[in-house]
Amino acid sequence: MQYAKKLLDEIGIDSRRVEMFNMGASDAQKFTGAADEMTERARELGPNPLMPKGK
Repeated sequence: MQYAKKLLDEIGIDSRRVEMFNMGASDAQKFTGAADEMTERARELGPNPLMPKGK
């Protein structure tokens, strides 16, 4: 995962856009927490800077 994050940073995509969470199938509370965390992070980071406008 660290290598992938390094590559993303090198091409201009903030590596905070990618995260791995480990949890069991029955960890619904942990899943919703991870989803909420990534949703908030995506809002803070804004649109992908490499994506053409209007897409």
